[in-house]
Amino acid sequence: MTRNGTRTRKPRAKAARLPSPPIEVDAGDHPPLGMPADRFLRDYWQKRPLLIRNAFPGFVSPIDPEDLAGLACEEAALSRIVVHDRAGDRYHLRTGPFAEEEFPGMPDHDWTLLVQDVDKWDADVRALLDHFAFLPRWRIDDIMVSFAATGGSVGAHIDQYDVFLLQARGRRRWMIDAGPNPPTAFRDDSELKLLREFSPTHDWVLEPGDMLYLPPGVPHHGVAEDPCLTFSVGMRAPSSGELITDWLDTLLEEADDEGIRYRDDDLAPPADPNEIDDAAMARVIAALNALRMRDPDRLGSWFGRFITRYRGVDVAAGGPPRPRIEVEWDLARRGASLERHPFSRMAWRRTRRGASLFVSGGEYPMPARDARRLAAAQGIDGGLYDSLSQAGRDAVFELYSAGHYVLVLPDGNGA
Repeated sequence: MTRNGTRTRKPRAKAARLPSPPIEVDAGDHPPLGMPADRFLRDYWQKRPLLIRNAFPGFVSPIDPEDLAGLACEEAALSRIVVHDRAGDRYHLRTGPFAEEEFPGMPDHDWTLLVQDVDKWDADVRALLDHFAFLPRWRIDDIMVSFAATGGSVGAHIDQYDVFLLQARGRRRWMIDAGPNPPTAFRDDSELKLLREFSPTHDWVLEPGDMLYLPPGVPHHGVAEDPCLTFSVGMRAPSSGELITDWLDTLLEEADDEGIRYRDDDLAPPADPNEIDDAAMARVIAALNALRMRDPDRLGSWFGRFITRYRGVDVAAGGPPRPRIEVEWDLARRGASLERHPFSRMAWRRTRRGASLFVSGGEYPMPARDARRLAAAQGIDGGLYDSLSQAGRDAVFELYSAGHYVLVLPDGNGA
């Protein structure tokens, strides 16, 4: 206090600046993240990259390069080959399916084979997703597997989604630009979206079992040090355009049924009959607002159906379904099970009336207990089936008839 009685303000102490989380950790006692999941989500998820050494200690790839090449020859598989011409620094893209005889003649350097959705084709690869249970399962898109010959690369690029890059075999050098506001302009000499400029701030060589997490928008460039396999666990992150387009399509489908029209029952004589005045615009807004999905159940129903559809893949039954009484007998008496089709995406949501199970764009109302267990189960045995409500059992048989489940008998045969 001063002599005249006024108070003096003490200088405000500067807030202590917390150190940035490390960009490299060893998983140690906390595989695969090297830390509790909540800390990873708080400090890194969609915020900053993280290199995790020994995320999967002693990792042995469940798939060989020859297996991957065989899968790339399948008509239904999504596959690509990227060849890098070092002399001109050009990248050339080819899309599959490929002929088996192509692979023995490939050079021993500077090319990469990439195959999407390997988790849908290989159960051992799919089992890796259990290690990512700290994320909503409906957010995970797929596991892409790439084989790269020595020097193989797809060029410096940016992904618009989160990705975990697990080194499965061999060694790959990863370079990233973790600086603020990195350049994002694309080259105009390639059909691939490659960066025109790339200045890495970090440079690592990953060994089998090491994993690199990258949030969206981080420039990165991977180059094979020797023949190697890399697993990319990618997230599904629909763009605002995708969301709006699908949402509007749903609104338009339902609009006519609701009988919503522009109304002006409060109309007064206009000052100028040719003017679209503020009162008219207020009525337009009211008409549009009436179409909005302000009901959480309607909005949740739309999103559940949208997010479980997958790359335009339509699951279909392989043949006529067996009668329900026979299926239930096989489940109860013969030890059969209903195994989920690998391309059938499932999620569930609570509603005012219970819950809904969403399967590949379809919606099936049932109790929350049923929906939660069916969404989590890769297969349904007799015990699980018997414990379901009538609505749950009805939905299971409908899904079986549509091809989302395959009946597997004890001898291993499917029906």
